[in-house]
Amino acid sequence: MFTELVNLLGQNSILFTSLITLLGLFVGSFLNVVIYRLPLRLQHEWRSECKEFLGNDISSLDKPESKETPPENIFTSRSHCPHCGHKISALENIPVISYLVLRGKCSECSTHISPRYPVVEILTAVLSGMAAWSFGFTVALPFVLILVWSLIALSFIDFDHKLLPDKLVYPILWLGLLVNSQNILTDVYSALYGAVAGYLILWIVYQAFKLLTGKEGMGYGDFKLLALIGAWLGWQMLPLVVLLSSLVGAVVGILGILILGRDKQLPIPFGPYLSVAALIALFWGQSIIDSYLQFAGIHPV
Repeated sequence: MFTELVNLLGQNSILFTSLITLLGLFVGSFLNVVIYRLPLRLQHEWRSECKEFLGNDISSLDKPESKETPPENIFTSRSHCPHCGHKISALENIPVISYLVLRGKCSECSTHISPRYPVVEILTAVLSGMAAWSFGFTVALPFVLILVWSLIALSFIDFDHKLLPDKLVYPILWLGLLVNSQNILTDVYSALYGAVAGYLILWIVYQAFKLLTGKEGMGYGDFKLLALIGAWLGWQMLPLVVLLSSLVGAVVGILGILILGRDKQLPIPFGPYLSVAALIALFWGQSIIDSYLQFAGIHPV
């Protein structure tokens, strides 16, 4: 029975892609939890460490009546309405459908629920389906899905908090090197050089910008994220990723200033642009590079 199911999924790409897309919806629901709770847990840990290190120097700044409680566990705590505390039931937690049925409101207090929750779920489903269609029923697909899901979580966390958590970046970076030690997405040397080059490229840009302007142009998390991307896709994709991320960042930044009236001095998180560029490189990178080489009249060896 199991063998027949595996054969069916391997032979029917539409069915397989549909199932992975459906899986992506539920993973997207979990990513919403990660995006919301992981930064809160990190902030709680950092504050606890500061209190332990500084003692009364920081404790005296707290209000006497306030006692900080640890945020919910990412994996075990049930989701609830942040306004009234209503526990979300299983029927109220069906990706996208529950949001539409509830008309974007809490069933208990009718507080508005951000539309970003279904947006993350739909985005995760679409990208998961694209991964399944592009890579098929192969050993590479589970790892590609992990990369895609991680980039989604990192992008939204960076957008909200201008933070790329080491607790998420480092494990995925090491996993990329481990995966490519088996030549799954690229060879191990390309992955290793990609991780090193990815970090150094943005570190050099950071140091040059700081030397010229006296200001910090980006955070160290961006260095680590590009190292992660290099570990998964290889050093060959890094020029394309840097070019695309800079282009997307410039376009979004200019539109934000012209249309939304955004302050030019406000920092813009670069992680989402790196992630978008990495996803483009993952799905179409080699085709883009081959098309460019053909247009330039360069024949790869």
